[in-house]
Amino acid sequence: MSLQDSITAALKTVYDPEMPVNIYELGLIYDSSVDAEGRAAIRMTLTAPNCPVAGTLPADVERAVRAVPGVTDVKLELTFDPPWTKARMSEAAKLALGIEDIIPIARLRR
Repeated sequence: MSLQDSITAALKTVYDPEMPVNIYELGLIYDSSVDAEGRAAIRMTLTAPNCPVAGTLPADVERAVRAVPGVTDVKLELTFDPPWTKARMSEAAKLALGIEDIIPIARLRR
């Protein structure tokens, strides 16, 4: 597993405490990269600027990435541009939260 894959796996262990879906599947991670020296850069957002976990979630993300063997430093950028929308969520996250029909209703009526 590459260091980038390990970072992605670590990001998938962080959950918004109000939702049973990890932040990666929620689409809160806009970008993640790591250089040859092990310095990770994470660009993320929150579901809303006034999110109740705005003070703790970014620190949880940084802590999870720092714990990955081979990561030497973490630069975390919190942004609201572009604003998060449910369109950023994976289909698995939408299904888990019941946000959108994954199977069209017409197929269920057969």
